[in-house]
Amino acid sequence: MYKVFWKRKVDKEILKMPKAEQKLFIMLVDEIRESGPIRTNWRNYSKLKNTKDTYHCHLSYHWIAVWRWNGISFEVEVTYAGSREKSPY
Repeated sequence: MYKVFWKRKVDKEILKMPKAEQKLFIMLVDEIRESGPIRTNWRNYSKLKNTKDTYHCHLSYHWIAVWRWNGISFEVEVTYAGSREKSPY
């Protein structure tokens, strides 16, 4: 089982999402906790280019989640959840 965490800044962005995407985000976090950070079953899932340990997927067309996992530990940090247009990549 993995520990999934994020900073307060991410909490604020999650609250800006529509309710449907908030539910999808919680589903994603639950899947990461149970099955690990490699989530190939999510839309547009990929490892971000030019990074060793950062992944992302689309919750819907306009909303994404980005997380970091070092490949060794059982801790995953969600670094961004929000609008695709404001994404950090």
